[in-house]
Amino acid sequence: MEAPNLATAIPDRIGAWTDGHWVAPGSHANDLPVMNPTTGQRIGTLAEADADAVAAAVDAARRRFAAGDWSRAPVDARKAVLVRIRDLMRERAEELAQLETLGTGIPITQARGRHVLRAAMNFEFFAEFISQSADRLYDQNPDYLTLVRHEPVGVAGLIAPWNAPLALATMKVAGAIAFGNSCVLKPSELTPLPFLPLMEILHDAGLPDGVVNLVNGRGPVTGQALVAHPDVDVVAFTGGTATGRLIGAAAGKGLKRVVTELGGKSANIVCADADLDRAVDAAVLAGFSNNGQQCLAGTRLLLQRTIADEFLDRFIARVRALRVGPPAETSTEIGPLISAGQLERVSGYAKVAREEGAEILTGGDPADLGGGYFFQPTVVRARSNEQRVCREEIFGPFVSVLEFEDFDEALSIANDSEFGLVAYVWTGSLAQAMRAADELRTGVVWINTPLFRELRAPFGGFKHSGVGRDGGDWSRGLFTEAKTVSIPRRDFALARLSS
Repeated sequence: MEAPNLATAIPDRIGAWTDGHWVAPGSHANDLPVMNPTTGQRIGTLAEADADAVAAAVDAARRRFAAGDWSRAPVDARKAVLVRIRDLMRERAEELAQLETLGTGIPITQARGRHVLRAAMNFEFFAEFISQSADRLYDQNPDYLTLVRHEPVGVAGLIAPWNAPLALATMKVAGAIAFGNSCVLKPSELTPLPFLPLMEILHDAGLPDGVVNLVNGRGPVTGQALVAHPDVDVVAFTGGTATGRLIGAAAGKGLKRVVTELGGKSANIVCADADLDRAVDAAVLAGFSNNGQQCLAGTRLLLQRTIADEFLDRFIARVRALRVGPPAETSTEIGPLISAGQLERVSGYAKVAREEGAEILTGGDPADLGGGYFFQPTVVRARSNEQRVCREEIFGPFVSVLEFEDFDEALSIANDSEFGLVAYVWTGSLAQAMRAADELRTGVVWINTPLFRELRAPFGGFKHSGVGRDGGDWSRGLFTEAKTVSIPRRDFALARLSS
C-alpha cells in the first residue's frame, strides 16, 4: 500500500526551532534541497543555520539552563515529562514513521517496527533510569561522610546522522535532558523531516522552551559553529570516522568533553558448529536491514571453510529474493540509498571489487526502478581481507565474504581492521563463544544473536569506531559533572599555621 502524500505538511523552508518555536529563516540563509530518495525529486527546502542562528539556539539553551526550572527540577518532574514525550510519540507514531520513510528510504515496516518504537523507548528508558539511579555515599572514614552528586553539565551539542535519524537523535536528546541539561540538536541536513513533529511533541509534553533547540545545516557550516561555540559544554556525535576526527579536534580546543560513535566494518563469524538456519537468517538481517546503511551492519561475512559453500548457496538465494522497491510499500525489504552521492559511492565499490578480482556472487549494479537511488543487494567473495571491500566502510546493501580454516584464523581476520564497533559470532561451542568475548577487539560482541541493543549497557567502539560510550551509567557520565562533598561527622581540632 502506498503511503499518503505528506509533502503538504512540509513547510516551504525548514528553519530552526529556537526557544520553543520555529524561527523563520532570513533571506540570506543558504538553501539546501531536501530530496526524496525514492524518486530523486526535491520535496522541500532547508534553510541552513549559520553561525548567528546557531548562536541564537545556544543562547536560548544557556538561558533556560541558568533559569533552573529544568536543570534543578525534581527528578519526578523530569520523569513525568519524559514519559509524556514517549506517550505523544506513540500517538503520532504513524506520522513519524511516514516522514522517516519519506526522507530516508527506510522501508516503512522497519520505520514503524524499529525506528519510531526505539525513539519512544529512549525517553521511557531515561525516565526510568533517573528515577532509579542513586549517588554514592562513602562512610569508611570515621570522621567524615563523603557523598557524590551528579549535576548537569550545561548545554549539550548533539549531532545526529541520516541513517536512523529519530532513533539515534533521541538517544542523545533523551540522555541529555533527563539529567537536567539543555541542548542544541543538529540532525543531518539530508533527513530533517521527522524532527518537524518531534519538536512539537517536546513542546506539547511540557518541556520548557529552550531546553531542546534544533538547527539544520551541513557539518562544515552548522555543525562546526555548534561544536566551536564557547557556551557548548559537551558534544555527542554519531557519523563518519573522518568527520569524527574533525569534531574531536575542534571540541578539544575548547576542552569540551566529547563522545563519538563512528564507522564500522563488522565481522560476522559463522562456525561449522553453528545453527545454520539461524545464522543465515541473521546474516541477511545484519547485512541488509536498514538498506545496509548502518554502522553495525555485519558487512564482513566470515565462513568456516567446511560449511562455506552450503551456507553461501542458502545465503545467496535469500539475498536474491529480497524485495527491492518503494519503501512506502509494506512488501518492500530494501529501499533506496539516501542520496545520489551514496548510490555513486556504493556503485564505485562494486567496480573496485571487480578490479581487485573479487567474485560478485549477486547484485553489483544499481536497480532500475524508474527513478530514485536504488542498488541491488550485493554479495562479493573476496580474495583476502586486504581488499578494499573488506577494509573500508561502504554503507549500503553490500556484504563481502571471506573464508577461514579454524577459529584462530577467524579471530585474527575479525580483528584485522581499523574499526571495532561490533562483532557477530555464530557457534555451538561455549568455549569458542567465551574466546570470542575475550579476544575480539570490539565494543560489542553478539553471540548467536543479531542487532540487540541493551540500553543499560555501554555502546560504542574500539579503535576508529569512536571514543566513549552511551547508555545507562555511561550517558550519566557524559551528561553530568560529578561533585564530591565531604561533611565532618563531629567537631575536630584544626591545625593552625600561625598563632
